[in-house]
Amino acid sequence: MYNGHQLTVPSEIVENKILLIRGQRIMIDRDLASLYQVKTKSLNQAVRRNSKRFPGDFMFQLNREEFQIWRSQFVTSKKDRIGIRRAPYAFTENGVAMLSSILKSERAILVNIQIMRTFTKLREMIAQNSELKLKLEALEQRYDKQFKVVFDAIRQLLMEEETLASTIGFTIREEERDVRRK
Repeated sequence: MYNGHQLTVPSEIVENKILLIRGQRIMIDRDLASLYQVKTKSLNQAVRRNSKRFPGDFMFQLNREEFQIWRSQFVTSKKDRIGIRRAPYAFTENGVAMLSSILKSERAILVNIQIMRTFTKLREMIAQNSELKLKLEALEQRYDKQFKVVFDAIRQLLMEEETLASTIGFTIREEERDVRRK
């Protein structure tokens, strides 16, 4: 239902379509077109007609190496690959936001809202992960001396395991080797 704003694309689907290229989170034109339920050609034509809205930090075309890597990620049939004649366009978060100004369908608006929420969620998750990492590092520095005993005990156990592993098996003394040769 479009008018009741109940159309949602599951976050997992959107998350799986967000890639990291050139150190930026991006979405490929083909994936966006699929989500908007338009042809990739139509999406790219709309972008070309509004090219001033898409500077290089909003959208770029994959170079040959990026294109080959992206293409190798497909686990689908060759039939799906045939339609890809040139490297796709990659839209950064700002580029996806700008798409909402040129794609006017109800579905495009609702899907864009979902995509923007997913980008925000990813940013929050990364920020929380960074905070957690900083907290762990602070704990390690503060409690390092107290846990030294624990780390030493773990190291001792690991050394004992290595000693046991090296003694398992047959050992032949020099005298036995000489006897066996005769």
